[in-house]
Amino acid sequence: MMLEARTTLSNRKKVTLPATHSAGPGTTHSGAGSRAAAQHDAAVLQHYQSAVQLLQQAKFDKALIAFEKLLGTAPPPLAERCRMYLTACHRELSKAKLTFASPEEQYDYAVSLLNTDYYEEAREQFTAILDGHPSADFALYGLAVLDAITGQVEECLEHLAQSIERNPRNRLQARTDNDFQSMQDDPRFTELLYPEAP
Repeated sequence: MMLEARTTLSNRKKVTLPATHSAGPGTTHSGAGSRAAAQHDAAVLQHYQSAVQLLQQAKFDKALIAFEKLLGTAPPPLAERCRMYLTACHRELSKAKLTFASPEEQYDYAVSLLNTDYYEEAREQFTAILDGHPSADFALYGLAVLDAITGQVEECLEHLAQSIERNPRNRLQARTDNDFQSMQDDPRFTELLYPEAP
């Protein structure tokens, strides 16, 4: 009796799933419908590519508008990419609006970028400080730290040497700075921090 019930139940399940279930209600199987869907998808993809091109050309305001328009019509995977690019546009547009009261304030911002692994953005900020204030030893020190973290040995040594030349206290700070750990085995780094007494 139990075996009969299982057989009946399994047969009932098969009957409740018709072969056309995946098409959904109101869906037509005509060639015109699938052509229209393909044309729509092609148009969405073309708009997406245009928006990406605007982003690559650093036209962030126009790219932002293009990605926002796409969100409503793009399929889920493409919509997710649009959201990612929208975040990038917002970030780039907010960078242009940043103003700092002093180079020290800009340095603090650059260090916060460095600490959150935004290395290129941090490099841009340190470089901007030096463009406006060439004697800013702390910006050179920040670049040296960034170079050490990103494995740019020669640049690290150069920036640290310039930083120490402008402010000898940076030598003492570098001796205890864990960010220079990758440089510890380089004899040039040791010589820079512990020069021989004359």
